[in-house]
Order: sequence, then structure tokens, then C-alpha cells
Amino acid sequence: MTVTESPAPAPAPTAVPHHAAEAHDGSRLRAVDVRLAYDSRVVVDGVSLAVPTGRTTVVVGPNGCGKSTLLRGLGRLLRPRGGSVLLDGDEIGALPTREVARRLGLLPQQPVVPEGVSVLELVERGRHPHHGLFRTWGRADEEAVAAALERTDLVHLASVPVDSLSGGQRQRVWLAMVLAQATPVLLLDEPTSFLDIAHQLDVLDLVRGLCDESGTTVVMVLHDLAMAARYADHLVAMRDGRIVAEGSPAEVVTPEVIEAVFGVAASVITDPETGTPVVIPRRRQQ
Repeated sequence: MTVTESPAPAPAPTAVPHHAAEAHDGSRLRAVDVRLAYDSRVVVDGVSLAVPTGRTTVVVGPNGCGKSTLLRGLGRLLRPRGGSVLLDGDEIGALPTREVARRLGLLPQQPVVPEGVSVLELVERGRHPHHGLFRTWGRADEEAVAAALERTDLVHLASVPVDSLSGGQRQRVWLAMVLAQATPVLLLDEPTSFLDIAHQLDVLDLVRGLCDESGTTVVMVLHDLAMAARYADHLVAMRDGRIVAEGSPAEVVTPEVIEAVFGVAASVITDPETGTPVVIPRRRQQ
């Protein structure tokens, strides 16, 4: 585990130097001393992270800590004010947009639904990066779209307008579009938003399946610590725009880190079915 002292007032775990950029040789996606801001407000400051290739990385932390902002920086939706983001060793900001879209798929929070577009039409848009000037729609595109609809249980809704669906159904449509894009790197910002517990498990099982079966490199932002610990190979805990701790779930989900990151006193037990850590928070004093 790599731990960095947090600026938060809560007691931090014992610190060791944070050298995430050198931690995983051969990382397809990495941030090196990245600084991200909205206007004059710095949200992520000096973060370095080497995303383990072919594994599932989950970023956790309290609201406003910079999780989604970091994901936006990794996906080229937000240009760094300092440092760099590298995709396969290339500065991501210097790559052509279509080339980035062939290598990296991104599902942001609450994307805007185009008016009047059907489920099938939106999912088909995931294939656009694979079409050059002269390439036409082909069998590979049909198969990718059909597989994405099947995996997300949307076949029966293919002809339905997306803007007529529930929030949970829309979330699955966006996920299907990203799956149809068929990229080796996948960034998902709160992919279980609006979903009931059954569909949350379906989505997270699907994402883990992509990683385990196809070697897809996945980075997810999740709020649910139990789900994060259950599905992550690599867990990253953030607070106040910095990485406080990273490592396996067993290394990161400890009472010391939970208090340092969330300001909550808690016990940690082991899930008897999965062997992953589960947080049992103590009642906060009123």
C-alpha cells in the first residue's frame, strides 16, 4: 500500500512516500503530478497515479474530494494546469480525439441524453471512433452493438426513446454505448447511480467480467465502500484533492484510513462470502 499524509484534520495513517507513478511498470494510463482546476479553484493538486493495466481500480473518498475531477483529467475532459496524463506513453492532450476514443472509453456523471434518440441509436454511437473517412458500418459493428445491448439487458428496449426511460435504464444505455466502443481502457464515473441493488450488482459484475475475461483496464469512481472493496483490485482513497492511500482493498480499508479519509471512526470486518473488508461505522456524537 502507498500512503500519503492527508491535509485533513483527522489523524492520518502512518505515512510512507507516495510514488504512484513508478509503482506499476507498463501502466497504460498514468497521471504524473497532475493539477486540475475549475477557473481559479484547484480541485486536484499534485496527484500521481499509475493505473494497473488489465485490473479494476476504484477511487473512493468523501464528496468534493476530487474523485470525479481526477477521472475527467484522466479522460481528457479537463486539461491539467500542471503535470501530465499519459496514455500508452503518449501525452493524452496531444493525441487526435478519434485516436483517444479508440483507446479509452469514458462514462461521465449524468451525461445529457440527445432528444428523440432511441436506445439502439445511442448505443451505435459508441462505434463512431472506429469509422474512418471511408469505412462503412460492418459486421464487427453489428456484433459489438448487439453484445452491448445483451450484456446490459436492453435488447427489449432497443427501439424506445432514451429520454422516456427511467434514470436507471438510461444509465444502462450509456454503459452499453461505452461497451460498444470496445476500448482497452474504460473510465466510469459512478456507473451504479440510479440503479437498484440488483442492477448495481449486474453492472459491477459486468465490469469485472470485462477486466477478467478481456483484460480491460478499468477505473471507476464509487461512493459505496463495500462495493468498492468487493470489486476493486486496486483501491485509491482521496481527500482534499490528494491521494491519501492506495493498494489492495485489504490494505486500504482499515480503521486508520477510514478515519483519515472520511472522518469516521469505524471497525473493519471480513465479508465471510467474498473475503473482502466491510466497514462498520460507529455512531457519530451529536
